Amino acid sequence: MRRTVLIVDDEPAIRRVLAQYLAADGHEVLEADTGARALELLGSGVPIDMVLLDIGLPDIDGFEVLSRLRRTSSIYVMVVSARAEETDKLVGLGVGADDYVIKPFSVREIAARIKAVFRRMDGSLSLVDDHLRLGSLTIDPTAREVRLRGEPVELSQLDFDLLLALAERPGRVWSRQQLLERVWGYDFYGDERVIDVHIRTIRRALGDDAERPEFIATVRGVGYKFLGAP
Repeated sequence: MRRTVLIVDDEPAIRRVLAQYLAADGHEVLEADTGARALELLGSGVPIDMVLLDIGLPDIDGFEVLSRLRRTSSIYVMVVSARAEETDKLVGLGVGADDYVIKPFSVREIAARIKAVFRRMDGSLSLVDDHLRLGSLTIDPTAREVRLRGEPVELSQLDFDLLLALAERPGRVWSRQQLLERVWGYDFYGDERVIDVHIRTIRRALGDDAERPEFIATVRGVGYKFLGAP
């Protein structure tokens, strides 16, 4: 399936290298050199499957672009930034980035990550057809829907896949690295705490208390597990 990637970066050389490589991989590529242009494209109705987003844009800060995007869309966003400080990474992930890559980067690594993400989007993770019913929570892998006590729960694509991975094996303890490999679909070179950020987002959506969890428990020093049984 041909996918469309939007590259948002004010450096023409970076856009050109990424665009050439991704086009050679069979992807459609759109480009924006400002945050305003990126938001215009994202709101135009043109189908876009992924955004590669720089933070240091000349008009609107990339974090602000991401924050505005997250009000209406769960599209996969990979931040590609020269800002390597830990605070910047955590802010980006907290605002809603699905991944954070530091410049200078390997174009091959970016392309490999994109391929893995699109494989997951095509359903390689969600192979079961039956609903998962776990207490008051129902997960439909086929329709990619989550309901809590009958009410729909809004999750991003990646958060859905992370919740599904945990819920398919209740009681199993997953390390952060294992979850990265299963859900992100590649050898993750970044900060494993990206998992913690997404777990917090899922807990918030489910109203799950980290201290007295109904669904996702923290296994200190290891990772996470889903409580209960189907």
